[in-house]
Amino acid sequence: MNSVISVRNMVKTYFMGANVVNALQGVNLDIYKNEYVALMGPSGSGKSTLMNLIGCLDTPTSGEYILNGSNVSTMDDSELAAVRNKEIGFVFQTFNLLPRLSALDNVALPLVYAGLSKAERTEKARHVLESVGLAERMDHKPNELSGGQRQRVAVARALVNDPSIILADEPTGNLDSKTSYEIIGLFEEIHALGNTIVLVTHEPDIAEYAHRIVKMRDGRVESDVVNPNPLKVLESA
Repeated sequence: MNSVISVRNMVKTYFMGANVVNALQGVNLDIYKNEYVALMGPSGSGKSTLMNLIGCLDTPTSGEYILNGSNVSTMDDSELAAVRNKEIGFVFQTFNLLPRLSALDNVALPLVYAGLSKAERTEKARHVLESVGLAERMDHKPNELSGGQRQRVAVARALVNDPSIILADEPTGNLDSKTSYEIIGLFEEIHALGNTIVLVTHEPDIAEYAHRIVKMRDGRVESDVVNPNPLKVLESA
């Protein structure tokens, strides 16, 4: 089985004045198509650095990263930006929505960079917003939406380019418990449709919904286990 994400001997070193920070120290990791992986670890474990590298937001100091068969560890910034837009959908803890744009325009934004016409962008954004349950809220701006609705807009924006990977960084971190489980239920639906999901979280109860749990510590993979009985929001709802 071919991996969607293949990380080999990944090292990331930061120089902060006279201090050297070894954020990643030889990480090896494979994630396969349609896996649902939780990436966990305490602050300083390297999970955020690894997420940034997997998301093509940064490049490693050394090591290799193969994404869908392409070696992205040696790409320049413009090449990384093209890969990000095509291959990866991002969902952030803070939603990262543009406040002056409607939900529809926020979701359509990545399609501007993909070169679609305005009519095509609008049609595709409408379809994705309907799929996440926001058909009635498309014309609302972020400050007119609840936290859960804003995160649904962010999920729709992540999906709009049909990426192979959804990378979610603490997507429930700013939400109450009820809304958190609604968003996790949405990830279950997305996973069932064939997407690969990497969920970065420090919450063990949220990680239990993933099918595989990778724990980081001190810049290394501490453990990598299959979750034999992942919880399901949709079955318990």
